[in-house]
Amino acid sequence: MAYQPGFFDVDERYAALSAAGDPLERLSAVVDFEIFRPVLEAALRRSDRSRGGRPSYDAVLMFRILVLQALYSLSDKQAEFQLRDRLSFMRFVGMGLHQAVPDAKTIWLYREQLKQAGAIEGLFRRFDEVLAAKGLLAMGGQIIDATIIAAPRQKLTLGEKATIRQGGTPTD
Repeated sequence: MAYQPGFFDVDERYAALSAAGDPLERLSAVVDFEIFRPVLEAALRRSDRSRGGRPSYDAVLMFRILVLQALYSLSDKQAEFQLRDRLSFMRFVGMGLHQAVPDAKTIWLYREQLKQAGAIEGLFRRFDEVLAAKGLLAMGGQIIDATIIAAPRQKLTLGEKATIRQGGTPTD
């Protein structure tokens, strides 16, 4: 019989993340990201959507993605992947499992619009100020890309192989 997820499974996983001390949950509690909305909205070019089309991603949600990228040294492609893969990242940016994740190109375009408007440095400076006012400092971490590659094949001499078989270590 196949396992069918229950209604409260996601809530239970969130509770387990919280119990483990999710640092992103703490960051969300410390920083009111809505204070960035006026600057973000002013810097972003948005269509009036009178001709239809898919709605834009929320400006604050996208800024939170940029914060994740800065904290974890993520490329746009890795940010997209991690948002699909990590429950803590989804919760931090405010996305549910059912929502579409911004792709790498969308993340890149968002950052470029902020750069062109001259807003990105000021936004991150303000972010650092908010943390400093709370007595905190953002320390970036790193997620290691676990790409699997073929290891180079070692070429041992017959003498080195014999030494290894006898339990020794070949010298360089």
